[in-house]
Amino acid sequence: MKTHYRVLATLLVLLTMMTTQAENNENPLLKPFQHIHQTAPFGEIKNEHFLPAFKAAIEEARAEVQTIIDNPQAPSFENTIVAMTRSGDRLSTIRKIFFNLNSAETNDEIQKIAQEVAPMLSEFGNDISLNPDLFARVKAVYEQKDALNLNPEQKTLLENSYLGFVRSGANLNEADKARYREITSELSKLSLKFSENVLAETNAFELHITNEDDLAGLPDFAKEAAAQTAQQKNKDGWIFTLQYPSYIPFMTYADNRQLREKMFRAFSTKGNKDNEYDNKEIITKVVALKLEKAKLLGYESHADYTLQRRMAETPERVLDFLEDLHQASRPAAEKDFAEVVDFAKAEGFNDELQRWDWAYYSEKLKNARYGFKEEEVKPYFKLEKVIDGVFDLAKTLYGLELKENKSIPVYHPDVKAYEVFDTEGKFISVLYMDFFPRDGKRSGAWMTDFRGQWLENGEDIRPHVSIVTNFTKPTSTKPSLLTFDEVTTFLHEFGHGLHGMLSQCQYESTGGTNVFWDFVELPSQIHENWAYEKEWLDRFAVHYETGEKLPEDLVEKIIAAKNFQSGYASERQLSLGMLDMAYHTITEPLTKPVAKVEAEAMAPTELFPRVEGSLTSTSFAHIFAGGYAAGYYSYKWAEVLDADAFSVFKANGIFDRKTADAFRTHILEKGGSEPPMELYIRFRGQEPTVDALLERSGLKN
Repeated sequence: MKTHYRVLATLLVLLTMMTTQAENNENPLLKPFQHIHQTAPFGEIKNEHFLPAFKAAIEEARAEVQTIIDNPQAPSFENTIVAMTRSGDRLSTIRKIFFNLNSAETNDEIQKIAQEVAPMLSEFGNDISLNPDLFARVKAVYEQKDALNLNPEQKTLLENSYLGFVRSGANLNEADKARYREITSELSKLSLKFSENVLAETNAFELHITNEDDLAGLPDFAKEAAAQTAQQKNKDGWIFTLQYPSYIPFMTYADNRQLREKMFRAFSTKGNKDNEYDNKEIITKVVALKLEKAKLLGYESHADYTLQRRMAETPERVLDFLEDLHQASRPAAEKDFAEVVDFAKAEGFNDELQRWDWAYYSEKLKNARYGFKEEEVKPYFKLEKVIDGVFDLAKTLYGLELKENKSIPVYHPDVKAYEVFDTEGKFISVLYMDFFPRDGKRSGAWMTDFRGQWLENGEDIRPHVSIVTNFTKPTSTKPSLLTFDEVTTFLHEFGHGLHGMLSQCQYESTGGTNVFWDFVELPSQIHENWAYEKEWLDRFAVHYETGEKLPEDLVEKIIAAKNFQSGYASERQLSLGMLDMAYHTITEPLTKPVAKVEAEAMAPTELFPRVEGSLTSTSFAHIFAGGYAAGYYSYKWAEVLDADAFSVFKANGIFDRKTADAFRTHILEKGGSEPPMELYIRFRGQEPTVDALLERSGLKN
């Protein structure tokens, strides 16, 4: 009888294996991609494909790593370090597709899969980095690095590989390795939950207006968009949401102060309502776990751990950097604030200026001072024309041609796919662009990729890059008309995209945007500068109805208003960097409430009275659900770099091809293949100074 059951059990196992294999053979994620440039087959991928694909790809990657371990030949750069860069390619592809969708086109099912997959991936990653046999091979190669005659990128790859193991626990004892596994698994789940909570809170709120008097002050574009949102929700009147294209115009123009306050409180309390989406406990856990992980690895704080692999190198240097800029910005910020307070009083406002008043009166002051109204320039920034302008800039500077290809599958009808070529017709990259907000997309703007760039057997594998934003949507009567801030955001993300698209590296892990975190914002932020250049604006900015060019007086107003409230803006950015460092320089777990940590950290930069219940931390996804923990300072750090670098363009001509070629050759094409300061000096001829930033921002004196 027992024998009979054993035979039956064996047959059932075999049948299950055959069924699983058959399912995998039909899974589009597990088959070679057949579309042009091997782009992802979005039209064929269903949610149910992801989990089995992840499981199969993880097993495949395990087998590839085991082959490296079992290699009877002595460890070498090629059979160990390079072989590792080639392992797990299928898993990497599936991971990128899935988690990019989880950010840009998610739903309850995808989020549920993410919570199941995240610990699986964490466990797999730990199985690799904590494998003593694999680390022994890596270490053996590393110890002979000086005798290997490696080129600079190979040296970088070897160092990254070795330090990647060490910084992931390879030298820990078995008990600490077990705890390390627990920590990383828990962190992966908590970061996902943090992001899900912010999205849920964003989508849960709507300001439903039925009395037209409550729309006083709002420009037509904001009212029409709100009416369209209401129609889509089968409601009368107008609906405003916490998505930026809806929230920012309301806070900037709405005369109704009570409703501005309501919107502000909804926006600023995301993740802080003591409900199922509350993020305060998650923050406390995340900060404690990151600290514990750092201490396991021999560091005093998470910031010490992180900054070892950054240009800034130490927490002390970051804190000094933030403090120096704070001292330079504070007088101007106080002057900016006082000017808005005085202006509001002159307008008849007799209450204490609150945060929900700032954008409203600041915009009025800007208009009074410069005659600059955001709604006045929007008609000249039709999205399609801005796309033309950005593409023309890429052609002028870098010789790129971008052509839409509708045969490339996309993951949502709003997404457009482009092929990128050089002037000789050589294929450079695929570029996806996803512009508009929707319920399944997180807020903000970002660049990512579905495939990186590398060389394989002499073939240059070209990247698939994606730019995602939340721009103003078209309405039934108007096309998508961008604010000036949205134009600069477009340039920013396109700069990141260029860093990915123009990569010319040997290995994917050293190419594109795989650079030190405080260097990654240089290519993005430098391209924002063209938004303030009349020569560039004249090329594309025309009225969407009349075809009239952006009038010269409006261009002058844009340029004149460039440094409006720059002291205030600098302090705001510095406050976020200080808050980030407050969480990640602690050497003991948090005992203070999140609200107290935030209040103390941001006190030096504070200008407003604090608002009860308002917290930045609980929706600060950059540091609790993204890669900016102990790294938010990098935006200001990169401002120093980009201001200094753009001064070369200003000196030689903003369209100077020789300067652009140097920036492309030494920065955009090199990725993280060499130390970033060496790359920068090669382009600039010297290390950057803060002078160009202070001068550009009007903070020089």
